[in-house]
Amino acid sequence: MKKRQEKFRVISNQRQNHEYVVLTLQSSQTIPYIQPGQFAEVIAPHNDAYLRRPFSIHDVDYENNQIKLLIQEIGKGTRALAAIEEGQEVDMLYPLGKGYKLPPNEKVLLIGGGCGVAPLLHLGRYLKENNITPVFLIGTRSSDYLIRLDEYHKLGEVYITTEDGSEGHKGYVTDHPVMQDSNPQFSQIYTCGPDIMMRAVASYANKHNIPCQVSLENHMACGIGACLCCVTTTIEGHKCTCTDGPVFDSKYLQW
Repeated sequence: MKKRQEKFRVISNQRQNHEYVVLTLQSSQTIPYIQPGQFAEVIAPHNDAYLRRPFSIHDVDYENNQIKLLIQEIGKGTRALAAIEEGQEVDMLYPLGKGYKLPPNEKVLLIGGGCGVAPLLHLGRYLKENNITPVFLIGTRSSDYLIRLDEYHKLGEVYITTEDGSEGHKGYVTDHPVMQDSNPQFSQIYTCGPDIMMRAVASYANKHNIPCQVSLENHMACGIGACLCCVTTTIEGHKCTCTDGPVFDSKYLQW
């Protein structure tokens, strides 16, 4: 799929909590098909953070040529993007990488931790439109970090874990009762989030012989395989996360 660079106009900047915002971006062109799990490299205007920042495509509205990005304020670049105002423009290179391989009509479990929930909304919407009702398992530090739950509820059943027990089941996603079933009914798992969480999910999937696709969150500077800062180790040697991934079969990774 050919990548495209263009300027998107900011339609809205919706603050979710003290750490996250959702940007809705409008294209003047027809948006191409974006595979769930693909990402964009974005730079905010008028700031001194020169490198682009990678973001999973959070949601897509093809009818109105709009893309949503979930921004977590971490450093200079993400703070600049989080502060952007309606009417301004952002320069975006997209769609990048290889996304999730989609299953036939099966029962699927989508597991997201922290900002790893971002690509799962676009994936869940795609599955729903193709008559597959997903089950979401979302883990955060506390209820303060749960965002846009109403949108996930529209697409399927939603389970929640929080480390402090402020909402849902107390603990990590792997502690949730849906992950404790000795005979799980899921035939496919998709996951994105902290590395330690995805390793635990992959281990669970391997134990129960369930195919598992993971979306890595390695640091990326270019997004096109030139800088080599996102290399990950696989059973076939070193691969660039940005071009060979970010989505991999968990058994393909040397974890």
